[in-house]
Amino acid sequence: MTTAFVFPGQGSQAVGMGKALAEAFPAARAVFDEVDDALGEKLTAVMWAGPADTLTLTENAQPALMAVSLAAMRVLQQEAGLDLARAAAFVAGHSLGEYSALAAAGALSVADTARLLRLRGRSMQAATPVGTGAMAALMGLDFEAAAAVAAEAAQGEVCAAANDNAPGQVVVSGHKAAVERACEIAKAKGASRAILLPVSAPFHCPLMAPAADAMAAALASVEVREPVVPVVANVLAQPVSDPAEIRRCLVEQVTGTVRWRESVGFMAGQGVTRLVEVGAGKVLSGLTKRIVKEMSASSVGTPEDIAAFKASFSA
Repeated sequence: MTTAFVFPGQGSQAVGMGKALAEAFPAARAVFDEVDDALGEKLTAVMWAGPADTLTLTENAQPALMAVSLAAMRVLQQEAGLDLARAAAFVAGHSLGEYSALAAAGALSVADTARLLRLRGRSMQAATPVGTGAMAALMGLDFEAAAAVAAEAAQGEVCAAANDNAPGQVVVSGHKAAVERACEIAKAKGASRAILLPVSAPFHCPLMAPAADAMAAALASVEVREPVVPVVANVLAQPVSDPAEIRRCLVEQVTGTVRWRESVGFMAGQGVTRLVEVGAGKVLSGLTKRIVKEMSASSVGTPEDIAAFKASFSA
């Protein structure tokens, strides 16, 4: 069975995530301490005690989700003897999860990843005035139809396909009025649902250009190494290993479409039959079943998950 390890994006956060890992495994606690030290504050206090609205702030949610993913991965390596270079054909992550994937594969240090994601979160939030942007999930339309809806809805404003998550699940992003128009147009064209999402900014669209500039500057000053496993990049739905190309993809990702459906399809086409989601929640595991029905998918984010992984996994 050929395996890929994948890492969740924003929306999977929940107060308390990672706490049981830290209490059960010193290796996990060390990762959380490393993230706290890198940020110069106790992000873990917000992660484990809340309040939820503080954890949900983009600048907190992004490094927090990465911390849980990397803590779980560190435990898998120490407790289950996982050697990622031998066990995985690919790694990938949804949006911010791509940073987690890169750190897991040794391309970025945990400390650098935490600081990059703190900056990414702040820059994305600051790119547009509060209330001027929006995102919406269009259900029941394929990607081409959803992209056409976004183009029709733009009418001189920004409206773009931001996330191609699974067949019949596409998220659009842009100016609030344009996204609202997209919802109405989508319903008229047969979408089963079109729902505005509770997000704080219009991610993965051209309105994020100032954040892309900020990330380009930050990534230029950070060491990026060749990953031990190819990383399937969001904007390409293809694997990358060259550090310069990794930097380019991370910058393009801020304004570009997260091509998750294609990424999972690519890995399946390369012989991957099992996806292991590492970190908080089970969002990517759920999407996998909609993208490639025959692919096995599981999640590892708690001590119980670690035990199940050890019992079932043969590297």
